[in-house]
Amino acid sequence: MSIAAILANPASGKDIRRLVAHGSVFDNQEKVRMVRRLILGLEKAGVKKILYMPDGYGIVPRALNAISPSIPVEAVEMPIRNSQTDTTTAAGIMETLGAKCLVVLGGDGTSRAACKGTVSIPLLPLSTGTNNVFPIMGEATVAGLAAGLVASGKLPVDGCCYRSCMFDVLLDGQVVDIALVDAAVYDDVFLASKAVWHMDKVPQLFLTRCGASSIGLSAIGGQIREIRPETPEGMALRLGGGAPVTITAPIAPGMFADVPVCGVSPMAPGELFTIDVSPGLVALDGEREVEIHAGSHAAIRLNTHGPLVVDVDRTLSLARQEGIFRQPL
Repeated sequence: MSIAAILANPASGKDIRRLVAHGSVFDNQEKVRMVRRLILGLEKAGVKKILYMPDGYGIVPRALNAISPSIPVEAVEMPIRNSQTDTTTAAGIMETLGAKCLVVLGGDGTSRAACKGTVSIPLLPLSTGTNNVFPIMGEATVAGLAAGLVASGKLPVDGCCYRSCMFDVLLDGQVVDIALVDAAVYDDVFLASKAVWHMDKVPQLFLTRCGASSIGLSAIGGQIREIRPETPEGMALRLGGGAPVTITAPIAPGMFADVPVCGVSPMAPGELFTIDVSPGLVALDGEREVEIHAGSHAAIRLNTHGPLVVDVDRTLSLARQEGIFRQPL
């Protein structure tokens, strides 16, 4: 049976950047409407069953109030803790239940949480958060078609997906977390609201990807050069006083920072880059997550075995070439 899965984060699009920057609020009712279109797209592409992550708001059940798909749409059995661990847990369960594609609605952080559950299943991340670099801004109907073609096996995974790089975060030699886009060393000991906007507290920044049109911390590296998500190379930046160049970058919606860059190094896969701050924090994909305690040794490593990501344009172009949505008269 061809199975697709939906992980819709009810908390995305509501973080503190609505207060400290100018981010727009992405309410849960809009996610309900997106999920409704997504389900219809998955069904039309030939998916025979849809699994979804339960949540306190009931995004998928509310979506089903207005449509009657001909295929089963079922919640996975799991506890709801109303934290990002729900996404990680659900992704792992969905892999076990045979899901062939995960559609994730959220921001960079939601996609990262899903990848902590599995990087084996193709992922289609749809943006509903802030500072998004990993998820795409796209129409849920079309995304449902692309995800459904992958989940149903009508198109080959290697023709529809690319393998994204990611970071391993190590403490005392052990991998403790991952990042999909960026890892920022934060010279402080308080997690607080998690989001990063004080660049004077960031002495080191590591990027798996960057481009001139990015927003968030990866926009800093994007003014130096472009790195594609699938390119097996990262970028390590040293920031701070005495820098030969200052980069102006949009680090949050409507928020710009002048960032002094005093060093740029390429990151080869598997190479360890030492974090110089101890004690301190590491912000992953824009949010402070990993605590470095005094005496601990932390490092960052580029990993080329990150998630498989569905390329919507490539997938639907291949569908056109194969004539999947054309029937002879």
